[in-house]
Amino acid sequence: MVAVLSVSYMSAPEEVYEAILDETSQLLVGNEDAIEALTIALLTNGHVLLEGVPGVAKTTIANLFAHAANLDYQRIQMTPDVLPADITGTHIYRENLGEFELQRGPVFSNVVLADEINRATPKTQSALLEAMEEGQVTIEGETLKLPYPFMVVATQNPIEYEGTFNLPEAQRDRFQFKVVVEIPERADEREILERFDRSPSLKPSDISNVIDDADIGEARQVVTGVHVDDKVFDYILDLVGATRTHAAVDFGASPRASLAFLRAGKAAAAIRGRDYVIPDDVKRLAPIIMSHRLVLGTEADISGRDPREVVEEVVDTVPTPEVDLNESATPSVAGDDD
Repeated sequence: MVAVLSVSYMSAPEEVYEAILDETSQLLVGNEDAIEALTIALLTNGHVLLEGVPGVAKTTIANLFAHAANLDYQRIQMTPDVLPADITGTHIYRENLGEFELQRGPVFSNVVLADEINRATPKTQSALLEAMEEGQVTIEGETLKLPYPFMVVATQNPIEYEGTFNLPEAQRDRFQFKVVVEIPERADEREILERFDRSPSLKPSDISNVIDDADIGEARQVVTGVHVDDKVFDYILDLVGATRTHAAVDFGASPRASLAFLRAGKAAAAIRGRDYVIPDDVKRLAPIIMSHRLVLGTEADISGRDPREVVEEVVDTVPTPEVDLNESATPSVAGDDD
C-alpha cells in the first residue's frame, strides 16, 4: 500500500527546496543542479563533492546554500600543512586554569566546506571519515557528537595536479554525490556580468535565511515516508550491478551507492511533491551517485575514459521498468514525470 501523506505535510520538502533555490538564485546563475543536490543531501544526511575549474563559484555555492538554509558554516582551506587536529580540534593547556581545555575544530558546524580537499594529505583527509559516516569525531579518545544537521561539502579542481593527493576510494564513497560545476553558458555568464554591474557589492551575507531547523526536520520526516516500489528497488540493483560487470571497470559501485539511490530517490521525489519514487528519479541521479565511485581498469584509464561516460552506457543499457502504482497514487508511471 502506498503511503498517502497530507497535502500540507507533503509540500514541506518541495517548499524547502524552492525557498533555498529562489534565495540563492539572487547571486547564482545556472547552478540549479548543485542546489538540488545539496538540498537532497541535507534531507538525507548526505555529503557532496563539488568538482570544477577555478572560478565557477564552487565555494560560493556552498556558502550561499548554508546561509539560505540558516545553517552554521565553516570553511577549511585545505593545504598540505593542515593537520587532522586543525579540523577536529584538540586539547589545549590553559596555564591560568592549570588544566587542559577542549578546543573544538571547524568540523563542529552544520555545513563544513573542505575547500580544495585534494590539497590536503591523506592523513588529514581521513580526519573527515568518522565525521562523514557517523556524525561524530574522536579527540584523544573522547568521542563527541557533531551538530545536527551535519554535512560536508568538499571542492576540488580536476585540472590541477601539482601538490595534490587523490581522494582514496573509501573517501570518495562517503560522498553521496559528486556534482561537476561547469563553465556557464554565454547567456548565463552575461547575466552574471549584468547582475554584478548593477550590484557590485553583492555577497553571500546579503542572502536571507529562508528556512529553519523545524523546516528541515519536518521535510526529513516526509522523505522517510516516500514509497519505493519493488521494481524501483530492482532497478537500483540492476544499475549498480551493471557497473560491477562493465568491461571498462575494475571495481564498480558499492552497496553504499545503492543506499544513496534509495535515500536520494525518495528526497528527489519529495521535492517534486510526490510520495512515491519513479524510475526517472533514479535515472537522473545515476551520474552524480556513481561516477566518482567507479575504479576504471588500466586500459580504460590510460585511454582517458571518463567514468561519467561509463555511467551513461550503464543507464542506456539497463532497461527502465514500468511501475504500476495503486489507486492511492498516480497510476502507470514510467520514466519522466512531466
